[in-house]
Amino acid sequence: MSARMHLSPADDAHPRTPGEEQFALAAELLALLGDRTRLTLLHALTRAEADVTTLTKACGAARPAVSQHLARLRLAGLVNTRKEGRRVIYSLRDGHLRRLVDEALNVADHRLTDRPVHD
Repeated sequence: MSARMHLSPADDAHPRTPGEEQFALAAELLALLGDRTRLTLLHALTRAEADVTTLTKACGAARPAVSQHLARLRLAGLVNTRKEGRRVIYSLRDGHLRRLVDEALNVADHRLTDRPVHD
């Protein structure tokens, strides 16, 4: 048994050199994640699926703005929706996005904790 078998897929490097299409799609994804409200919404969805009311409370933005951000995330294929009566329930499309959001926040944590202290 090799040591590589013990690594999770998230720890593996991309298996091949990405082409222009992969770079373009990755840049588009990162641009969507570059908005604080959308990142907050995605983070909330890493914990559990939720409706617009719950997500509005989680991110503190106005409901119309949250709805617009969720529509962009849905059109980009990053979140799924399902109906529960009159409510629309949002969820992350896959675990890759969950890991990406977690890693972005981990990098932020490290940058904040590694800052030099100024007197």
